[in-house]
Amino acid sequence: MSHAGQSVKAKSGERMIEVRVRFWTNQIAKKEGYITPKHAWTTGVVRMERNESHGIIPGYPRPFNSLMEIPSVIEKVLIQHNVILHRDGKMEKYIE
Repeated sequence: MSHAGQSVKAKSGERMIEVRVRFWTNQIAKKEGYITPKHAWTTGVVRMERNESHGIIPGYPRPFNSLMEIPSVIEKVLIQHNVILHRDGKMEKYIE
């Protein structure tokens, strides 16, 4: 399979593209400034991590208001940063 684009040498730790999903935890604990460990809301933000080898400079985090929105928001973040995904062999069975 041929992939268009110029190849560059990647620095150590910069070979992967990272998307981070962060969940809000505020106002769950009874006291201000405290948290309840391992508890979070079903809302938060999705953001790209900086990666100089890939030329990724993080934009603004995109919010989500439901777990069902996360795939759509991840897709929007990838598009916003001009990331092109290539399907692997396992995806072939789902796509004609």
